[in-house]
Amino acid sequence: MKIALIGYGKMGKAIERVAGKRGHEIVLIVDENNRETSTDEDLKQAEVAIEFSIPGAAVDNYERCFRNGIPVVSGTTGWLEREKEVARAREKYNGGFFYSSNFSLGVNLFFHLNRWLAGMMASVEGYDVSIEEIHHVHKLDAPSGTAITLARDVIANNPRYTSWKLQGDAPAAVGELPITARREGEVPGIHVVNHVSAVDEIRIYHSARSRDGFALGAVIAAEFMLGKRGTYGMSDLITIGNKKI
Repeated sequence: MKIALIGYGKMGKAIERVAGKRGHEIVLIVDENNRETSTDEDLKQAEVAIEFSIPGAAVDNYERCFRNGIPVVSGTTGWLEREKEVARAREKYNGGFFYSSNFSLGVNLFFHLNRWLAGMMASVEGYDVSIEEIHHVHKLDAPSGTAITLARDVIANNPRYTSWKLQGDAPAAVGELPITARREGEVPGIHVVNHVSAVDEIRIYHSARSRDGFALGAVIAAEFMLGKRGTYGMSDLITIGNKKI
C-alpha cells in the first residue's frame, strides 16, 4: 500500500516505522517545511493518506484529500467544532474519511468500558463523574480528543449530564461534566474516569506506554480504508465477541 503521511512529528515518524514493518511504502511526507510546495499530483501517488498534523491545518488537509480522491485516516484533534464543514466536504467529493480521537486498541476498549459503566451508573444516585487527562507538554489542544470522547459517551449514557467543562477557576455547574487537563514532560497519554460518592469511588484508568500502539491502529485503519468511500471510525474495526464496539 502506498501511503502519504501528512504531519511528520513524533506520531508521523512512529507511523512510518510501523508501516514499513507491515510492508507498506511511504510515497509522500507533508509537513510544515513543504506544505505549500507539495502538489496534488504528489498526493495522487498515494492510495491512502494518514494525517496527524495540527488543529489549524487538519480541515484543509481533509478537503484536499477528498478533492483528490484519496481516502484519509486522521488522528488530529482540536478541530471538532468544524465537524459539519468536514462532513459537507466529504459528501461533496464522495470522499473516504476515517477519524478517531485515539487509535489505540486499548483506548477503544476503554471507551467501550466507559459507555457501559456510565449507563450502569445512571440509575445509581449519589455519584459524581469527572475526567482527568495528562499528556506531554507538546500537545496543543486541551482537553484531549480522547477526554472529549469519554465525556460525550458519559453524557450520552447518563442523563444527569448535558455538557462537559474544562476545569478552571470556576467549578462545574449542575449538569456539567468536569474535565481536568494537565501537560507534563513526555507523557504519551493518561486518562481517568472517576465516579465518586460520599462513601466510595469507582475509577477506570488507561495509560499509554508509547506511541507505537497509536501508530499501529492508524496503519490498520489505513489498510481498512483502501478504496473506500464514506465515514468510518474505530468501531468499524473492533469487535468484541460478535458485536462492534
